[in-house]
Amino acid sequence: MATAVLVSPGVMPQAVAAQSGTTAAVVQGLPDFTGLVELVGPSVVNIRTTENVLLGAPDGADEQMREFLRRFGIPVPPEAMPRGPRQPGPGGNGQSVPRNRGIGSGFVLSDDGLIMTNAHVVDGADEIIVTLSDKREFKAKLVGADKRTDVAVLRIEASDLKAVKIGDIERLRVGEWVMAIGSPFGLENTVTAGIVSAKQRETGDFLPFIQTDVAINPGNSGGPLINLRGEVVGINSQIYSRSGGFQGISFAIPIDEAMRVADQLSTSGKVTRGRIGVQIDRVGPDVAESIGLGRARGALVRAVQADSPAAAAGVKAGDIILKFDGKPVGQVSDLPRIVANTDPGRTVSMDVFRQGTSKQLSIQVGVMEADGQPLAQTPDKPAKPAGVREWGITVSPLPPETRQELGVDHGVVVTDVESAAARAGVAPGDVILSIGNREIADIAAFEKVTKELSKARNVSVLLRRGEWVQYVVIQP
Repeated sequence: MATAVLVSPGVMPQAVAAQSGTTAAVVQGLPDFTGLVELVGPSVVNIRTTENVLLGAPDGADEQMREFLRRFGIPVPPEAMPRGPRQPGPGGNGQSVPRNRGIGSGFVLSDDGLIMTNAHVVDGADEIIVTLSDKREFKAKLVGADKRTDVAVLRIEASDLKAVKIGDIERLRVGEWVMAIGSPFGLENTVTAGIVSAKQRETGDFLPFIQTDVAINPGNSGGPLINLRGEVVGINSQIYSRSGGFQGISFAIPIDEAMRVADQLSTSGKVTRGRIGVQIDRVGPDVAESIGLGRARGALVRAVQADSPAAAAGVKAGDIILKFDGKPVGQVSDLPRIVANTDPGRTVSMDVFRQGTSKQLSIQVGVMEADGQPLAQTPDKPAKPAGVREWGITVSPLPPETRQELGVDHGVVVTDVESAAARAGVAPGDVILSIGNREIADIAAFEKVTKELSKARNVSVLLRRGEWVQYVVIQP
């Protein structure tokens, strides 16, 4: 039976195990955060925002709580609306007055007045007030904000500022102690602590988050996540909640990603990202095995935008991108981040898996646009289906006008499905581009390939549906 041993800070667990001569469940002493608070506390600020509203307009729901609900995915009740035409209040005459909009936190990035916070803290604000730990207040100027990463940079004209020390995210380990300082519910300089419970946590956002069990509440947004060395390793940004309150899981933006954005915002007021012009999807284990990729990895190219860097490089729908600029694409969410962090105009190498073999392409990275290009229309169903039926699929030739519309030079269109093909998700109107890693140029190629493949084994089929491509596995 394992023996629990209390260890004072500085005593190596290995030494205790060796001295006891038994397998020990080592419990180290709890850290003392008082020194960290004294060190980093003066660098943390409170941020208060206001918006201008007409005199006599209804107050509506409390904006601080509305921001909290919006940020953490909880339905927001509509604001109270006036029953008739809006009238100015007594003495209003239609003038606007400032109204408190929300609160948040931030921290001093440099001693010349740069402040980092969340973009959602200052979004839509007409005035931003920064309060330092010594109670001095300053009107802040918004240098720039990036909603995609939820990072904003402010500037204040102040002296005697103490900047934080930026930590190394690579040294951050799951299980280590971290501390947060912020203004939850307006309670300035509130300190909470916990541990890092996960890194690289996917939440569907543009960044992989640091997950902790540090108590984070409305007003903590934008405040620093601090390690035991007194370094900022993240920006507290979100919580996971079913009730609207803190439930033991919070998320912070990794500081290396935030600094990359902040550097661009402070220099130019905006963020420039790389773009290659592809729509992508995950690669499932069954697809990876059926096409000879082995383990599930990479990003499946479902569509290539016309006149994009990817189109110029020869990327095709159905390719699986495994590496970009020498960096492995372990999962689909890796690719947008790697591409976005690549300087536009650079020419880099890209490894793709295509029809059973690996290829290396050279691609010149473009600039990410604000809005994506519209999707092409779904191809019309052919009027005259051919009598070719394998695995429950009936297909017909792909009309020239549909080929031109979709930008493909090969394939056959599905006109009817049943049995195994229907169970795999094949639908009428889908365009079959390849079967078992073999390109399907036309009806003759479809007949040849389906006759040569074993009907008793699973087979991968690459489909084009509208502007998207995907793999399905037909299981006889």
